[in-house]
Formats: sequence, structure tokens, C-alpha cells
Amino acid sequence: MFQDLFNIHLSQGTIKNVLSRGADALTEFTEQLKTTLLSSPTNYFDETGLRVETKLNWLHVVSNEKLTYYFIHKKRGKEAMDEMGILPDYQGNAVHDHWMSYYQYNCQHVLCNAHHLRELTFVEEQYQQPWALKMKECLLSIKSAVEEAISLGGTTLTQAQIVGFEHDYDEIVFEGKQQIPIIGPPKVKKRGRVKKHKSHNLLNRLIEHKSEVLAFMYNFALPFDNNLAERDIRMAKLKQKISGCFRSEDGGDIFCSLRSYLSTVKKQGLNRLDP
Repeated sequence: MFQDLFNIHLSQGTIKNVLSRGADALTEFTEQLKTTLLSSPTNYFDETGLRVETKLNWLHVVSNEKLTYYFIHKKRGKEAMDEMGILPDYQGNAVHDHWMSYYQYNCQHVLCNAHHLRELTFVEEQYQQPWALKMKECLLSIKSAVEEAISLGGTTLTQAQIVGFEHDYDEIVFEGKQQIPIIGPPKVKKRGRVKKHKSHNLLNRLIEHKSEVLAFMYNFALPFDNNLAERDIRMAKLKQKISGCFRSEDGGDIFCSLRSYLSTVKKQGLNRLDP
């Protein structure tokens, strides 16, 4: 912009200094952002691979309809989440995609059904297991019922609806148990767990975490999916696609500070160019 409008060339060092000063000015904002997220009743969590100095790191995001916080760490799991400093003390609803590290925290868990729909489509198309199609239809039927109730000013489904949907859900997972093939023991005995069919983990998750899967049915304030966090993380993936990677850890941290601020300001309907 400076080159085209003012015929002034800015060196990379100058740009780096400008960005560093901007990130330093956001220190207080970042602390307030984390504090506000801690008190939010529902937050969305996600993570994605991001390269720093050519090495794989992980970009973590915590967000809701008004706030966005980004954090880069070399690890994906609990070590990174502890250092990020939100989940260890968070007591609200954490919406996520069933990455097991999230379950090490004592908040309320809500699972992303967009992920379930994709996995169920795969099971249906790849392994021709009818239960997967039925479960997709069941989840989408509940979603439609919830949306219709909200449009009519309702705050909950009727007890008959809830009981009916729970019955359908239980019937489908029972069918799934019958349809998933049993893999026989290997010819050569190996250590460790006996191998199970690839669709087994999905079915087990739907059984063991039924309340987290159907949380959106029990509480209209909770979402059907984790798409908000996925949208918030998309910009970082676009940046990586264009620039390849961050050349230093400091550059990654600066990006997180600035993007946290810009995304939060945009969500709140403010002009990002205003001082």
C-alpha cells in the first residue's frame, strides 16, 4: 500500500518493528480477552497444524460469537492447553471435536456433530453400514426440530419429543453393534489390543458420549456443531497457504496477538482501522 500510494518502500525490518510494537500494545487486551473467555458460558475450541521455522507447530483457538483468542505451541495436547491458560480453570461448556486431550479438563463437553455427519457419511459409503445413514437422519431430524421450536419462540422440546429422539438414537446404535463386522484374531499373535473395525470407534463415541452428542437437544443455548471455531481458524490456514510458514516463534506470537484483536473487533461490529 505504501509503495503504490506514496512511492515509499518499507523494508522487512521496518514492517517487523511495526508489527512488534502493535503486538506489545495488545498485552493488556490479551489478558482481558482470556479473562472474559473464562467467564463465557460457552466457548468453541479447535486446533490445526501450522509450521514455524519449517517445523510442525499447532495453532489453538478459543472463541465465541464475540471473542477470538489464538495461541501457537509446539504441542497439540494438554501441555499446550495448560500453557494457553484457559481450559485448566474453565467451568463452562467447551465445544470441540472429541480430541481426547479436552477430556482432561473438568468443564462441560459438547461434541461437534458436523464431524459426526462426515464420519457417518464415510462409514455409510465406504462400508455400506445402514446404521450410519439412519444416525445421520436422526441427528438432522433433531436439529430440524430444535430449529423449528426456536423459530416458534420455544426454549425446549416437549418431553415426548425428547423421549422419542432418545429412543431412536438408542435403537440405531444397537443396530450398529450388529452391523459392524468382527475382525478375527491375527494369524500371528501380537501384543496390544485386538484390532477392531474402523467404524467401531465412531459407534463407541456415540454410545459413551451420548449426552455430549445430544447436548444441543437438551439445551437450546448450545450449538449443533463447532463450525464457529473452524471458521475462526480458516484465516490462519489461508496465511500459511500464502506465506508457507512463520520464520520465527516471535513472528507466530505476533500474528496471534494481532489476529486475536482484529477478529474480536470485527465480531463486535467495530471498525478495525479506528484507533
